[in-house]
Amino acid sequence: MKIEKVGVVGCGLMGSGIAQVAAGAGLKTVVIEVDDRRLADGVARIDSFLEKGVERGKLTPEQKKEILSRIEPTTRLEKLSDVDVVIEAVLEDLAVKKDLFGKLDLILKPEAIRCSNTSSLCITEMAAATKYPQRFVGLHFFNPVPLMKVVEIIPALTTEPKATEAIQGLARRLGKTPVVAPDRPGFIVNRLLVPYLLDAVRALEEGVGTKEDIDAGMKLGCGYPMGPFELLDFVGLDTTYYIANIMFDEFREKRFAPPPLLRRMVLAGHLGRKSGKGFYEYSRGA
Repeated sequence: MKIEKVGVVGCGLMGSGIAQVAAGAGLKTVVIEVDDRRLADGVARIDSFLEKGVERGKLTPEQKKEILSRIEPTTRLEKLSDVDVVIEAVLEDLAVKKDLFGKLDLILKPEAIRCSNTSSLCITEMAAATKYPQRFVGLHFFNPVPLMKVVEIIPALTTEPKATEAIQGLARRLGKTPVVAPDRPGFIVNRLLVPYLLDAVRALEEGVGTKEDIDAGMKLGCGYPMGPFELLDFVGLDTTYYIANIMFDEFREKRFAPPPLLRRMVLAGHLGRKSGKGFYEYSRGA
């Protein structure tokens, strides 16, 4: 299947990044948001990221202009009627996603491939909510999308091999390395990463070390670019807590159970960088 036009539903942190790399790969890209304010914020995020590339000499002003010219921002789902692939990047809520794909069934051409950027939800369940489950694929990007080189591809039980192959080709065209994962909570990366992050919180609870010493140990002892608490703050404590609960509900294994400290920090609103405070402080002057 030839892919020349891509639709992205959601222009938040992930959606704007996906739209940027699609346009940067030479694809016409339609990006959707629910209102003009959020759409403008998303486009501004793309513009800012590209401008930094110009400042660092990685892009010319002309290249930046060309990339932006391939992006069509809109609030109208009907604009997706002629896309070859649509990538959903909305709220991580199964009911919201299933409702969206039901609406898209009335708009998309039958041969279009439907993709979800979910990090943890069941791909087969979303596929079953559409009229074309054979053309539904999980396509999980990582944050920040323009910089992270890997993307997880998750076929549903109903996905045709040709659809999976087409999305693998799309991932390579976007400059990513595709890895195929089973349709199980956490896929590959979070299946390994989340227990590690939860164990770090348990180690802190049990007095194994301070957060600073645990972070330093993993960075300098294992060569990780971030310690577990720095990474938790970057990803968002609420995001990790949410994924951990989904994984625990599926597998009922202790290693996936969120520690009490993580739950209490989420309840307190200490979510990491996005809230200004997590395991570390991010307020001005901290």
